Amino acid sequence: MNFSSLTEKIKVFLSVFVALVLAAVAGVFATEAIDSLAADDLGTATQCSFIIPPFFVPGEEPGLFINDSYPMESSSIKFSFYDNGKDKVLTNREKLELQNAPYRIEDMSANLTKEIYQETMSEVYNQDYGTDVSFSVSSFDKKTFDGFPGYRIISDFKVGEEPQIHQDVYIILSKYRTFTITYQRAEDDDCEAVFEESAATIHVR
Repeated sequence: MNFSSLTEKIKVFLSVFVALVLAAVAGVFATEAIDSLAADDLGTATQCSFIIPPFFVPGEEPGLFINDSYPMESSSIKFSFYDNGKDKVLTNREKLELQNAPYRIEDMSANLTKEIYQETMSEVYNQDYGTDVSFSVSSFDKKTFDGFPGYRIISDFKVGEEPQIHQDVYIILSKYRTFTITYQRAEDDDCEAVFEESAATIHVR
């Protein structure tokens, strides 16, 4: 596997965050202000933690960890979170700007479905590569993490003759923050077991 193809994998992995935000936030609605859904029945979480395997090191992007054998091994881990800002006190100026905005982001993460996730991710990856990468969700399960609801989503895609890429994504919901952990590996990367061990240590508080 050449360096350029591995670089492309890392580049695509970084775009996962964009796709996850699109899937969880469900887009920008023009011409009509739609209230953000900070569900009252969700608990308030400020932290999400998990153990990074010892042979993963920080990448150039915040929250990104790459295999220390890169570029020979392209596996990676990405942690990110979306803050809906509903727990912040706005100034009068900020409130006025929000009221006059032609659109508002609607947080639909609590209503995420397999179909929405697959459609959104497919569009992002197909556009990024300029070809159909056959993005497919093989498993979409609702889970609970320390009392907070969320999802575990297993998917894969393939670009041309490159090895198939596997993703194991954990999305955790709270009243003001949505946490996302993405484990990604190529078909020939031998780290599935350590990813499972790392995911077993996910905690929210």
